[in-house]
Amino acid sequence: MQRIGMICCVAFVVACKQAPQMQQAAANYSTMNVSTSDQEINTLYSATIRGRQDIDIYPQVSGTIQALRVSEGDKVKKGQTLFIIDQVPYRAALNTALANVQSAKAGLATSKLTYESNKKLFEEKVVSDYTLRTAENSYLTAKAQLAQAEAQEVNARNNLSYTVVKSPSDGVVGTLPYRVGTLVSSNMAQPLTTVSDNSVMYVYFSMTENALLSLIRSYGTLDKALEQMPEIELQLNDGSIYEQKGRVESISGVIDRQTGTVSVRAVFPNDARLLHSGASGAVLMPSTYKNCIVIPQEATVRLQDKVIVYKVVDGKAVSALIEVEEINDGRQYIVTKGLEVGDEIVSKGAGLLREGMQIK
Repeated sequence: MQRIGMICCVAFVVACKQAPQMQQAAANYSTMNVSTSDQEINTLYSATIRGRQDIDIYPQVSGTIQALRVSEGDKVKKGQTLFIIDQVPYRAALNTALANVQSAKAGLATSKLTYESNKKLFEEKVVSDYTLRTAENSYLTAKAQLAQAEAQEVNARNNLSYTVVKSPSDGVVGTLPYRVGTLVSSNMAQPLTTVSDNSVMYVYFSMTENALLSLIRSYGTLDKALEQMPEIELQLNDGSIYEQKGRVESISGVIDRQTGTVSVRAVFPNDARLLHSGASGAVLMPSTYKNCIVIPQEATVRLQDKVIVYKVVDGKAVSALIEVEEINDGRQYIVTKGLEVGDEIVSKGAGLLREGMQIK
């Protein structure tokens, strides 16, 4: 019993010596006094870059490629020739159509003479009404045949013109998977090439529903937001910032049910042709707040949809529920409710705190 009592005394003495050290370690937290300031937060959104127009070029007629007039990456103008498809069968078809038109014109002229002659003979009661009507029907048939021949001529001319494949817009030529001698047709799966109009680039990204609501509340309406929003920046895939700023041009009016986001399109000039269609990057969207409370995110604890900070009251940690803006830069929160100027809070390591812990 005496030995047990001595062990208990020793344990008690050791515990007493260690207790202040544990308490001191637990109290070693940074704090800050809450104040207001003007703040601009850049929110980062992953984005994809597209040309203003990415036009897939498909042939409208079948045939073998006779000539390639461009190379991959060439700048082209609207109407510039890209490919030439074998024209021989289409020239022959046009010549046949022209001959058919001449034949139909001759037939029409003959039937017209016959009809007019029979009209005079009918007036003189030399021919019967049946003969006159037969001549008239032949004349109408000849007119229809001429119209049909002329339509075939138009079709043949169009088909011949389609053998010269031209660029539908200004832009840059994409890959050229088909070479001279390749048989192509209008129902092929892969296009001859793609012409990308990249003088102005569209940058697409998604914004959460909460961020959209915050944006509308800041400006009053969505239309005012589009008009008054500041210019945005584009971070390229290598981490550099694109030298020219862009603007948000449109925001989709439909929220995707699966992702809970809306699609946003921004426009960036591309005079130096640095941006390429199909590239990726990130949009930096600034949000300016006047006379607001800003705290570091590491001063908070998020429990599902709730955000908690720890105030220092009489030297102890007291939890407080706050509300923050959904728009943030990943480092700071803008507090809209729950804190007052002059409050002292733990600014770092809030996740390790417990209610009532002593704070130095």
